[in-house]
Amino acid sequence: MTLPAARYHILHETIYSYESPVSLSRQLLHLTPRDCTWQRCLAHQISVTPDPSSARERLDYFGNPVRELAIEFPHDSLSVHAESTIDVQPHLPGGGLTIASPPPAAHADQTQLSACLHTSPAWEAVRDALAYGARPVLLEASCFQFESPYVRVKHEFAAYAQNCFTPGRPVLAAVQALMKRIYSEFEFDPEATTVATPVLRVLAERRGVCQDFAHLMLSCLRSQGLAARYVSGYLLTHPPAGQPRMVGADASHAWVSVYCPELEGGRWVDFDPTNNLLPDTQHITLAWGRDFADVSPLRGVILGGDAHELDVAVTVTPVGGVSGDVATS
Repeated sequence: MTLPAARYHILHETIYSYESPVSLSRQLLHLTPRDCTWQRCLAHQISVTPDPSSARERLDYFGNPVRELAIEFPHDSLSVHAESTIDVQPHLPGGGLTIASPPPAAHADQTQLSACLHTSPAWEAVRDALAYGARPVLLEASCFQFESPYVRVKHEFAAYAQNCFTPGRPVLAAVQALMKRIYSEFEFDPEATTVATPVLRVLAERRGVCQDFAHLMLSCLRSQGLAARYVSGYLLTHPPAGQPRMVGADASHAWVSVYCPELEGGRWVDFDPTNNLLPDTQHITLAWGRDFADVSPLRGVILGGDAHELDVAVTVTPVGGVSGDVATS
């Protein structure tokens, strides 16, 4: 079966400017959007300045495309230009249910998904299946149940989620309730945190950015015994009415995905706590892992450089006239 897809052109530019020359740099890039049942990367190109001394491509443990590169001569800046064309197929749970029109605001109601969310298995049944099941798909999901560099499994997170995970509640309805609670009780504040801010501090101070809210939700879900992974990618944004789409005005985004073993033979369902919605064709998946540490767009080590400045610009542009479909598999 094929379904119509939304098509996007994505430009992701990263520039490091160093105070003094860097003599050696080794970098790991998660900038190639992965193919999956609902998404296909039609074209992709990464250009790096200066030209690397060596580079290679591979898949990481989670199946994400990775590019490794080394620059083994002095340089005072590093520029990475990633350009992609992506088709994304509707993939909301519930047999292809879609939103009649794109949500004009981040808090758009997802009432059309209610039937699927409220007929999913009880969350305790999912927890127990993950704890005691031995099917390969369950074992594969189990690596997303435990602590990771930015995610903690602690009583504080289980207690915060407790009101959402009442006895016998359908797992997807409980996860949606947790998503709504985080959205309503936490303030988006890009000045409040850094990449190193502990998730317990985010819980205490009730503010942060999409990365923080994803790590918080993951901590709550894993503290309930569920399998949940971190998804990095992009979100189509809408400029104010009458205003043109600005180049470089978008940003990378993060959300979570929860494993539900009884849904269509076992599948992952995405939730976006920053915007209180279930991702569909307006979310473009780049990579997934246990947390941000597994899928940072650009990560590496350098020798020299002293202080540095970082500039990142992301542009997500819809492309009309989709000629093909994304085939389910």
